[in-house]
Amino acid sequence: MNTTSKQNHKGGSKKKLIGFIAVLTCIILLGSQFKDILSFDSLAQYRGDLIAFRDANFLLTFTLFIAAYALIVAFSLPGATIATLTGGFLFGTAIGAITNVTGASIGAMVLFAAARWGLGDYLASKMDASSGPIQKIKNGIDENQWSALFLIRLMPVVPFFVANLLPALFGVPFYRFAISTVLGIIPGALVYTSVGAGLGEVFAAGETPNLGIIFEPHILFPILGLSLLALLPIIIKRFRKVEL
Repeated sequence: MNTTSKQNHKGGSKKKLIGFIAVLTCIILLGSQFKDILSFDSLAQYRGDLIAFRDANFLLTFTLFIAAYALIVAFSLPGATIATLTGGFLFGTAIGAITNVTGASIGAMVLFAAARWGLGDYLASKMDASSGPIQKIKNGIDENQWSALFLIRLMPVVPFFVANLLPALFGVPFYRFAISTVLGIIPGALVYTSVGAGLGEVFAAGETPNLGIIFEPHILFPILGLSLLALLPIIIKRFRKVEL
């Protein structure tokens, strides 16, 4: 690489870094504003207005909800869980799950693309050129990308924004990220959407929803079973290497 090319590359990296910092600043500012707006209390307070607007403008509500959910995820704003409950509350379990998965997937893809544009390619190239433990982790993910992607989606202990950022930083292809995101978030989305669909009774009783339901055995065990299924190719590869 000649001197001019190196200078252009450095200049491009600086511009991307500045853009990334600017976006991060916006996320922090927006998060501070949204943490009070996107809350269970707000949903309970304005539930009547939301239902009335939905009944009068169903298609518009459907479209706006997906767009709003995508923005929440893309900017990693607090309130994604409340948004999922709202989707179930407004549209029921079936349609609500579709809106929640669609909005979350679009937002995740936008965040993935932004991270890749900002620092992802740079960090991925650094990992490729590194050695030792970092390179071993990178190689492990590269060898089992599908399994790793589904695992971080299915395991309820992995924060959603982390599952969106890590693949971008490890150089995962966009199509793999997109497919694993859409399919991998369906189980959790169905659980919380169904909780949201029953919020009418919860509001009437003056109670709060049980957001820990995903850790109850009848919910957790099937999700762990799916996680084990995603882990199976890695286990098989390990056994084959041992045999060889």
